Amino acid sequence: MSAQTGGVEARLRRLAGDRRAILFAGLPGTGKSFLAHRAAEFAHAAGRPVHLLQWDVVRPVFEATPAGRRYPMRDGITQPIIRRAAGIWARAAVARWDAAQPRDAVLIGECPLVGHRFIELARPAADDAEALLAGARCVFAVPVPSVEIRRALEADRNRRSLEWRHEREREDALPAVLRALWDDVAEAARRLGISERRADPSFPYDPDVYAKVYRRVLGRRGACVLAIDRLMSSSACSVYAFSFPTNDVMPTSAEADEQIKTVEAAYPDPAALDREVARWYAP
Repeated sequence: MSAQTGGVEARLRRLAGDRRAILFAGLPGTGKSFLAHRAAEFAHAAGRPVHLLQWDVVRPVFEATPAGRRYPMRDGITQPIIRRAAGIWARAAVARWDAAQPRDAVLIGECPLVGHRFIELARPAADDAEALLAGARCVFAVPVPSVEIRRALEADRNRRSLEWRHEREREDALPAVLRALWDDVAEAARRLGISERRADPSFPYDPDVYAKVYRRVLGRRGACVLAIDRLMSSSACSVYAFSFPTNDVMPTSAEADEQIKTVEAAYPDPAALDREVARWYAP
């Protein structure tokens, strides 16, 4: 995996020392999991209890419920109703976590946002989670790798798709999905007026376009862009393997099942939900 040496490391160390929540946002294959792991290491070294909220860890719980089994993945893509249900649950989970955990605890999360994956965390809402998510105690960090580093990360993802180093790597986005999600960002850039180019094979990953889209999406949140231009090794065998205790913020099967049923009732017309999910980048 990768991270820019020096500046990014120092910034992560500061965030891990003074923020209540650090949420890494962005496409798969941009280093989110690696940087979340490093932030967790810094927080643990500072004596802080570490709690994790990760899209790829939460999502399978929803898909495995009786209601969720009606919505299996299609070509590696999570169905809209699962994305919406998981996002609604995540907001409530953040609020419960903040109310229950001691002041020195830190929540380190991964929220792709693209394609409506935990996008609810980035949107204002009148609920108990908003004070934390919109306040100075929370930061959304967006790793933006250079073109060269993005290629290296994609190559690493290709290798890990063939040989897992940790059970949770089974849930990582497949290599073909990485391209599809970049196309989603490219289309968002066009619709937001950031770029006039349509998503197609001739529009490769562009760090500047990518950063601008995520800045726009996170316009009502405290956000920072982490420019990633150097590879850095890690002693961990996997970004999911920790040498110290961590606590997963997870739904129970019953909670996930009930949330899916609630979303089903709220969207009797599946096409309406499809349209909403497709506009994940809209305010």
